Amino acid sequence: MKIVISGFYGLGNTGDEAILDAMIDNLRESLDDPDITVFSLSPEQTASKHNVKSIYRGWRHDLWGKIKALLKADLLLSGGGGLLQDTTPTRIIGGPLPYYLLIVFLAKLCGTKVMFFSQGIGPVKTPYGKRLMKIFGNMADFITVRDAHSKDSLKKLGVKRPDSVVTSDIVFAYQGREDTVAYDSLGLSGDEHLVGVSVRPWLGQTSYQREMAKLLDRLVEEKGITPVFVPMEGEHDAEVSREIISRMAFGEKTLLLNSDYSPNQYLQFIGECDMLIGMRLHSLIFAVLAGVPFVGVSYDKKVESLAKRVEMWDYSCKLEQFSAVEMYESVVQVYDERDQLREVVERKRVKLRRKALENIELMKDRFV
Repeated sequence: MKIVISGFYGLGNTGDEAILDAMIDNLRESLDDPDITVFSLSPEQTASKHNVKSIYRGWRHDLWGKIKALLKADLLLSGGGGLLQDTTPTRIIGGPLPYYLLIVFLAKLCGTKVMFFSQGIGPVKTPYGKRLMKIFGNMADFITVRDAHSKDSLKKLGVKRPDSVVTSDIVFAYQGREDTVAYDSLGLSGDEHLVGVSVRPWLGQTSYQREMAKLLDRLVEEKGITPVFVPMEGEHDAEVSREIISRMAFGEKTLLLNSDYSPNQYLQFIGECDMLIGMRLHSLIFAVLAGVPFVGVSYDKKVESLAKRVEMWDYSCKLEQFSAVEMYESVVQVYDERDQLREVVERKRVKLRRKALENIELMKDRFV
């Protein structure tokens, strides 16, 4: 079976690279020698890492290469991840939504079946984005979405053909391997109580950075924890992490992982933590995979949706409500009750892994 995968690949985002890892590993496990091509911003790197064909994803280069790949393909998998939204700024147009829908349109022109695979939908706020979703979203032959909010969003956007199936993020089917490189790099004694921290830049907002610094200072002073920042999107997250550390009174007791580790290495490190405080969705998914309880800071509905799904929303908050004073008790509760909460997270992990694998099974049922 010839499959083309279109997503946010080859740009150094840990969450998206974990999505690609999980997709390729599980496709190969479930299908008989699939022929996989990935549209990537770093095609040579993607091809080498995954032993796949890879073509430059942008419109400005190798359009004919993309057309040829789609003409030969049996199926385009669009996703996973939060591709269909118009909130994240781009240089030309608000959000990546037009690009991914045009890839879908190109596939249909080439006579290729299309599946939206484990997609997170929205927010789609502009009239232009809503129009594109209604036109091109209905061209998909089958849709799976990673949460109920995404299914509701599709209905509101007028995407009705076909109906979508709620599964879970394909990263819940990630096939991790033991790797201590990230942990070993910190030179720890083994007696530390590690709390992972994942932050990101968001639309120029900075107040949460000040509040996070205050929160971590109090945790260091009163609970004796060692905060470790986990930069899930390379230097983008590392820069924000350093800014928070610079605001802390106990910055010298706070650590920052290198920004060039693999998804598996970040996952294995999070597994060494007592808990996680996270903004990035896939930092929280990694926490679930590792059985680590978390406090989510929701800058987007997808974070809130996950936290509710694993029964951690009562301890979490929206970004605009995040403050050191308000969140301290919640964080301490998760930290103090981490052993009991690990059992909750582990139960949810098992269910979410099963739902993630449904993405593959449903694809096979309809297209193989």
